[in-house]
Amino acid sequence: MKPLILLMFAAFIFTACTNAEKEVKVEVEVIDMEKVRVEIQAMEDAYAAGEKAKDADAVVAYYSDDAISHGRNEQPSSGKAAIREGLAKSIAKDTTGTYNVYKVVDLFAEGNTALEIGSWTEYDSSGTVKDNGHYMSYFEKRDGKYICVRDMSTTTSPLKTGM
Repeated sequence: MKPLILLMFAAFIFTACTNAEKEVKVEVEVIDMEKVRVEIQAMEDAYAAGEKAKDADAVVAYYSDDAISHGRNEQPSSGKAAIREGLAKSIAKDTTGTYNVYKVVDLFAEGNTALEIGSWTEYDSSGTVKDNGHYMSYFEKRDGKYICVRDMSTTTSPLKTGM
């Protein structure tokens, strides 16, 4: 009986050791960062074109239905409809012909998400710089394309006060 138990124990140890040595292969998706950068920059360009055309629907196409946007000097807007409403009001206020240019500065992507750090410059109708700043946008890949689910923007200009 003892030799059978010892043989079974030895087989168990051998099996456990050989299983522990097996390589675990993990599939890692390689992300083409240049392709992601081009896609995100195209989204920024479309956003700017929508603003310049005063087309809130074109601008809000950038956002997911569940997006939250943290604009400069205002409370966050939750949901695509609220973001659109704020954009439409902002676009309607501009009678000076200003326009923005957005540029991807840094980009990080993993799995189905991407984080963009960008810069923006506001120009008046003559092409003179009026303001500039930075933004961050967080994207999720849905239905094969990136869409913004969170963003935040800041200006480099000092806060204007009533004094």
